[in-house]
Amino acid sequence: MIRHVITLNAGSSSIKFALCEVDDDSPKVLVTGLAEMLSDERRLTVRDAADTVTHQEQWAAGSGIPFHTNALQRILEWRRQAFPDANVVAAGHRVVHGGTYYDAPVLVTDDVLRRLQTLVPLAPLHQPHNLAGILAAREAWPHVAQVACFDTAFHRAQPFVNDVYALPRSYYEEGVRRYGFHGLSYEYVIGRLQEVSPFFAAGRVVVAHLGNGASMCAIRDGHSIASSMGFTALDGLPMGTRCGQLDPGVVLYMMAQKNMDANAIRDLLYKESGLKGLSGVSHDMRELEASDKPEAAQAIEYFVFRIRRELGGLAAVLEGLDAVVFCGGIGEHAWRVRERVLEGMEWIGIEMDRFANRKSAQVISSERSRVRVFVIPTDEEVMIARHTLAVLDREADGARAER
Repeated sequence: MIRHVITLNAGSSSIKFALCEVDDDSPKVLVTGLAEMLSDERRLTVRDAADTVTHQEQWAAGSGIPFHTNALQRILEWRRQAFPDANVVAAGHRVVHGGTYYDAPVLVTDDVLRRLQTLVPLAPLHQPHNLAGILAAREAWPHVAQVACFDTAFHRAQPFVNDVYALPRSYYEEGVRRYGFHGLSYEYVIGRLQEVSPFFAAGRVVVAHLGNGASMCAIRDGHSIASSMGFTALDGLPMGTRCGQLDPGVVLYMMAQKNMDANAIRDLLYKESGLKGLSGVSHDMRELEASDKPEAAQAIEYFVFRIRRELGGLAAVLEGLDAVVFCGGIGEHAWRVRERVLEGMEWIGIEMDRFANRKSAQVISSERSRVRVFVIPTDEEVMIARHTLAVLDREADGARAER
């Protein structure tokens, strides 16, 4: 029987969602959508697989109903009208942080929610909204199973040296660790690489997930070895509005000399830094590339510099390099960024095919390149749908075994 899964990625002012059809355990995204809070209204937009808008509605703010609850009610009503015969068996949720508790997706229970609530301090700008999405979905769809899929889970088997900070051991034991993020994206991309080129997927691979959120991951034989992100989603590469790698002494300076409290520092590092802060123009790479301001060019230059630096470091962790994969909005579409990252990388075994790169071909390295370079679009929705069905099937198998 064909089954359908709704995937949800809830943020502070938006809910991204997809309706996936699953036949023979191979999910296919039928539609994607976005419910968002604007200044004086709310909007729901749905697009089909060809990216054509098939439904759009607006409603006034101030209805008294929480945004996430109201949005999910409208998503449910849209689904009933557009796909009345859909066999929706579950909702799969992207949850940024699973901590040390979860190294795989889980069926959401009250106990699971209580544990995830304790992780809010580790991802203050993501976790509360992920959980709000789950709570709203439970209220709107009480008879549908809810499954939590974690961005940290893919990295939970990293070696100790890539999991720890040089702090007193007690901090590590209480959960101050290098968790890594974007795991759902990395898991999908490495799975696609296994289909496209099993030989390279079995080797030493660095995946660069470049978008408004950006990170890189060293993967050996399909397993995460090291990630540029750490305890929070701030570390590593500069991002759209997040700072990336930062000397902690800067935070001490902000506290002691600028009299900034934790909230002010958090807002600065998460919302006002990165490409936006460096350029003073925008967090959007397309706008930066179109700008003639020198600050925009410098922001791109720093972004590229950090990617190149991280690439060298992750290659050292892997003790060599067989393949590089670009994904994410910038990684998949910004050929100029990829070109600048790969220029002069012959020393590490990369020789770029400029023509293929400018076309955003699947393989953008030359035939002579020892390291193969790929561009593979990521699809976190499909990954969430796969995990959600796997959890449901596992629960069903367990129930049958108990009978």
